[in-house]
Amino acid sequence: MFRSAHSCSFLRVSSDGSRRAVIRATLFLLTVVLVSLPTLGQQVHTLPRTLPPESDSAGDAANRPRSSVFRARTDLVLVPVTVTDPLGRLITGLDKDSFQVYEGKEKQAIQTVSSEDSPVSLGILFDTSGSMTDKIERAREAVMELLATANPQDDFFLITFADTPELAADFTASVEDIQSQLLSRQPRGSTALLDAMYLGISEMRQAKYARKALLIISDGGDNHSRYRERDIKSAVKEADVLVYAIGIYDRYFATIEEQIGPALLSEVSEETGGRMFTVDNPRDMASIAAKISLELRNQYVLGYHPISPKYDGKWHKIKVKLSLPKGLPRCDARAKQGYYAPSE
Repeated sequence: MFRSAHSCSFLRVSSDGSRRAVIRATLFLLTVVLVSLPTLGQQVHTLPRTLPPESDSAGDAANRPRSSVFRARTDLVLVPVTVTDPLGRLITGLDKDSFQVYEGKEKQAIQTVSSEDSPVSLGILFDTSGSMTDKIERAREAVMELLATANPQDDFFLITFADTPELAADFTASVEDIQSQLLSRQPRGSTALLDAMYLGISEMRQAKYARKALLIISDGGDNHSRYRERDIKSAVKEADVLVYAIGIYDRYFATIEEQIGPALLSEVSEETGGRMFTVDNPRDMASIAAKISLELRNQYVLGYHPISPKYDGKWHKIKVKLSLPKGLPRCDARAKQGYYAPSE
């Protein structure tokens, strides 16, 4: 009994002691929390103020992006220009005083003129439809001639098109890659020209060079595309890409859709500052391709900041005129006819 009573007494004491210990511990924790609350509140309050918004030290000012720097880049309008004499020969060696640029009716002050052979990102759109059967070998030769005379730093991609367009070779500097893909394509099917142009413009978004061009080789108009003429015209304008075309067209087009192809290529080429070549003999394609390559390597690039810049995202027409010394023959300047201004 004694042992049992002693045990019960010990348990009661232990229980009372535990309660007091718990109460003391709880009071201690509450005290710590209450003391810490102001400090925690200050930490939450002061964290966002580690970089005061009103601070304007030299270091902060240097690291802060400025809208004026961004606009200086986007304001500069670059205009590739090809100058030829009455016989179609390229004219080189002109300076800034030889050109006049108008945006709308307003004459612009040309800041830069470059005539260096800078690299080009070039997309080749190659028709492999069934009607190319008798012409495809000459067309391949034309592409190889173009690549052989290009700037060694140029890069290229290849799109072949028949019923549908296909990216046969992504951007590459390897002529062999392009050649092997051309040799593996056999002519068959219809002509999805407009779809191929749209794919080419989309692929050009990956271009690493500021100078961009498309070369289209085809023997007929479109007869198998999802995209429409107005879609392509709009896309070409937005892409700011030179368009060249070599066409071997039949004298007769079976459908209105087939008639659209040559007319569209001619219009788009002129609007971008490029050129369309229509040939009757497939043997002429290689020499024309070499001529296109020569033009790309001997263009002037004019740069100007618009006198009245507008950030409206709209199409702004431009016109390039020549101002040559007296006694020289009349020459022709081909340039893009406008650009989309940046949005505010």
